[in-house]
Amino acid sequence: MADLKFSFAETFLCSAFAACFAEFCTIPLDTAKVRLQLQKKAVGDEVNLPKYRGLMGTMATIAKEEGLSALWKGIIAGLHRQCIFGGLRIGLYEPVKIFLVGSDYVGDIPLYQKILAALLTGALAIAVANPTDLVKVRLQAEGKFPIGVARRYYGTLDAYCTIVRQEGLGALWTGLGPNIARNAIVNAAELASYDQVKQTILKIPGFSDNVLTHLLAGLGAGLFAVCIGSPIDVVKSRMMGDSGYKTTLDCFIKTLKNEGFFAFYKGFLPNFSRLGSWNVIMFLTLEQAKKAFRGGIIL
Repeated sequence: MADLKFSFAETFLCSAFAACFAEFCTIPLDTAKVRLQLQKKAVGDEVNLPKYRGLMGTMATIAKEEGLSALWKGIIAGLHRQCIFGGLRIGLYEPVKIFLVGSDYVGDIPLYQKILAALLTGALAIAVANPTDLVKVRLQAEGKFPIGVARRYYGTLDAYCTIVRQEGLGALWTGLGPNIARNAIVNAAELASYDQVKQTILKIPGFSDNVLTHLLAGLGAGLFAVCIGSPIDVVKSRMMGDSGYKTTLDCFIKTLKNEGFFAFYKGFLPNFSRLGSWNVIMFLTLEQAKKAFRGGIIL
């Protein structure tokens, strides 16, 4: 995926830019996904219909009730997250991969080594970036509170300060367990699959290292990521957006008991729409940014 001629700093800058651009373009889909994941199934005698229905319905409801700009709630924290998380997980991927196989290794790196490298970099990156992820989810979840109830946060900086003041500094790492699990796994699914799919496509006669190859590899990466990471993503969103759960296991058990297995795939279509489009935009931008960075021809 990356060229060894690029230093860590260069790859970090290119990947941080690409991740931020993809985040800005797709965060409305992510906001819809979070609202769907946090929406709980009615229990007992409750007969209320769910407020949010489907990707487009959720986005339309949010825009109608809260304004179009509400779809970009959490964008500042999201950009903070991508600068740190996106830059680290991609910037460290090649160095860790080379470290695992040895600098004198010749030939195609085995898939399991790519997966291991991506697991390690994903876990490390999100451990650093967890506070930004927490604030992003909290801000995106704000709209689910009843009208008339005062908002908890009045902006990104206020959210950071309020959480530390009311819950303590350690609260910024709420949900770290499922977040590490989710992002390590999703990172492995994204980076390793993109790496492998791109490598496979380039062996097919007629294909070259161009936009079409990057597009197909990015779609494959998004599909793998959402299929594997969706259950953990639901638990992570609920842990961060709802204080009613004591532990990750408690959240998993309550969700499974009250709503069934398919609750872990709530928001699957918006999640895939978001991750699929996010990966395509991010990898296309990353590849072009690298070319531009070295004065190469775009596309």
